[in-house]
Amino acid sequence: MTRKLSNAQIAWRAAQDIADGAYVNLGIGFPEMVAKFQPEGREAIFHTENGILNFGEAPEPGTEDWDLINAGKKAVTLKPGAAFFHHADSFAMVRGGHLDVAILGAYQVAENGDLANWSTGPKGVPAVGGAMDLVHGAKRVAVITDHVTKDGKPKLVQRCTLPLTGVGCVTRVYTSLAVVDIEGGRFVLREKLATISLDDLQAVTGARLHLDGAVADLIAPEL
Repeated sequence: MTRKLSNAQIAWRAAQDIADGAYVNLGIGFPEMVAKFQPEGREAIFHTENGILNFGEAPEPGTEDWDLINAGKKAVTLKPGAAFFHHADSFAMVRGGHLDVAILGAYQVAENGDLANWSTGPKGVPAVGGAMDLVHGAKRVAVITDHVTKDGKPKLVQRCTLPLTGVGCVTRVYTSLAVVDIEGGRFVLREKLATISLDDLQAVTGARLHLDGAVADLIAPEL
């Protein structure tokens, strides 16, 4: 297979689409990396389910304050104007539609926008957690993921076979090979790596990729 984007490069690409001043929740794990790559001149306001708004980058090793953590139990810093609140208030923000963007990882994304990002398998996340609220509370839901599983199976599929996190909720997917929008129950290809042909990209995608105008090159800096 062609050389693909690293996780950092996928996170960088997703960060480029976050508007200045947007309220953003980043899923636990890989999506947390998006916070590192805010474009110059833009500033997102990051929200975490355990009750912080406007937290900053991870502190330098050895300087952590372990009373300041995100939902993934990782140490964070605070930006001016940061606020603390009860866990229930945090979810009221989510359910009340006050988040502009939620960026999550995925096991599978279906062409109709269904998302599966948890599993009951032996190595799966043992519960869906706050993701179920996030995908239906945020105004826009994006996914960042490798294009295929570790054993080469498509993550972009016709229908999810794993337990669903949300129904018809995903609007854009940033993968290691492409940027794909979900519109009208279809995968619409917006960007792809210049080094992979459309036929080869389709071969590792589990549902038809549709074209709507020119497909741009997916470009990310070396990180």
